[in-house]
Amino acid sequence: MATQTVNPFQRGEGETTRHRLAERTDPARGQVEKGSSAGAGTKPLRRVPVQGRSVARVGRMLDACAELVDEVGYDGLTTTLLAERAGVAIGSVYQFFPDKRAIVQALTLRSLEGYLERLGARLADEGIAHWWDAVDAAIDEYIDMHRTVPGFRTLHFGDVVDIHLLDDERDNNDVIVSQLSGLLIERFGILDAQRLQFVLAIAVEAADALIKLAFRKSTDGDPVVLGEAKALIKEYLHHRL
Repeated sequence: MATQTVNPFQRGEGETTRHRLAERTDPARGQVEKGSSAGAGTKPLRRVPVQGRSVARVGRMLDACAELVDEVGYDGLTTTLLAERAGVAIGSVYQFFPDKRAIVQALTLRSLEGYLERLGARLADEGIAHWWDAVDAAIDEYIDMHRTVPGFRTLHFGDVVDIHLLDDERDNNDVIVSQLSGLLIERFGILDAQRLQFVLAIAVEAADALIKLAFRKSTDGDPVVLGEAKALIKEYLHHRL
């Protein structure tokens, strides 16, 4: 019986429809298309699982990793703990991943894919009529992932481990900027791509810092700080784009 390659990083079943922006990510290969995100060296998997049981096993490892980093942090995470939580043999962990950093890297790539899927679904709504609506949506989805996605509040997009976790050659936030600028150019026809990337880089750094502050103040995110973050970013972009 022929085997079918399945994406082990995709949570749940039946999620076959993706926005084109989300398709730029390919976490099964452990990278994102050149020009939009990760460089060729960013490959956490030793090998890609192709059979259903292997796919499920890798998925359990990533789910266990997400739970554990919230409980014990990255420094407290070990492959032994992860194997126990996932219900797999330690040899199965090393069959697919060389070390705990690679596992966290794979989880972070899955989070990036999930973020782009969420944002793509929001931008498919005809109610998103202007780029500032897209900025609101991007911030809202980032905040919601802090509240609802295991491991994301701790790892974000990887900076707690390595500022180059998503891409060997660029900062993690640069990867996010590339994705967001591509989305805005595609959706709203913004012509000055170089200018857009520059101002988005400033906005992403500021938003990231303020959202982290909000979640340090409150486990659900301090609403006053989050509101100020959105107002600050929209005002900045309004005067720069």
